[in-house]
Amino acid sequence: MRRRILGGTGISVSEYALGAMMFGGWANSDHDDSVRIIHRALDAGINFVDTADIYSGGESEEIVGKALKGRRDDVVLATKANGAMGDDPNHSGNSRRWITREIENSLRRLGTDHIDLYQIHRPDPHTDIDETLSVLSDLVRAGKIRAIGSSTFPAEQIVEAQWVAERRGHVRFRTEQPPYSLLARGVEAAVLPTAQKYGMGVLTWGPLSAGWLSGRYTKASDIDLSAGRSSLERQKFDPSVPENARKLEAVGKLAAVAAEAGLTLPHLATAFVRSHPAVTSVIIGPRTMEQLDDLLAGADAVLDDDVLDRIDEIVPPGTDLNRADSYYVPPALADASLRRRR
Repeated sequence: MRRRILGGTGISVSEYALGAMMFGGWANSDHDDSVRIIHRALDAGINFVDTADIYSGGESEEIVGKALKGRRDDVVLATKANGAMGDDPNHSGNSRRWITREIENSLRRLGTDHIDLYQIHRPDPHTDIDETLSVLSDLVRAGKIRAIGSSTFPAEQIVEAQWVAERRGHVRFRTEQPPYSLLARGVEAAVLPTAQKYGMGVLTWGPLSAGWLSGRYTKASDIDLSAGRSSLERQKFDPSVPENARKLEAVGKLAAVAAEAGLTLPHLATAFVRSHPAVTSVIIGPRTMEQLDDLLAGADAVLDDDVLDRIDEIVPPGTDLNRADSYYVPPALADASLRRRR
């Protein structure tokens, strides 16, 4: 497994990071099986594990903590905070009050005294970024965090955070974690170039685009809207939605490109994301051992310019075939009152 340096931190991380969202009640509730999958990834050369407090309500962090007993020193451990961890409005967000409390919860669940990369899972329109960076800086100085990063931040908020850190003397975000795949290339327009400009490491998630690039969808009838993730996020899966019809058409063309290149569709998908010069590590999120082994088998795949040109013809650079796959809607668009003069 090849290594790259994480955003100028000097930390060496594998080109694949193991995402732990599938470990716990959301997907694989068998703790022992999940631990075996994590150990298999570590044995294969992955040294970077990414989770979040919100994944299965903290259960994912607990599973990761179990798996890393005796191996913690050899693993670069990342987690995130922001999502709601209860009904109380103060049990979420990016405030000093919440982060100070939630970092302790994550440390306890993970069974460690420090986190190598602590990330803010989403922007918080109710909290000044100066407040967030201030508490994160204090936690770095206290030795509880080694580096900090953002996740799914738009380019303008990445710039604002860098500016505030410099102006106020705070520790700055060293990484960004955006969604990026063959079907969701919107981050190529501004997020990835902005991360490069500030020397940030980039950990991309969703390389298989929520299963669209797994090879399981070849026709509209393959998409079951009655259960699982597709039932919860119909706007991203319903084939009657024009944007999803475009995704299904693109998947068929991309599968043909993969076959001609001697690759499976998942291997084409992960190799594509790794080919961008801004990307440090690609987060893979297997639910089963078989899924992990399949993804590991494509770790050395490299795409030549001819293949990349054909991909550009199918999904133009900077294009999200379905805007919902960006996983972040700015408040100015989500809240109608912000667009209408009273």
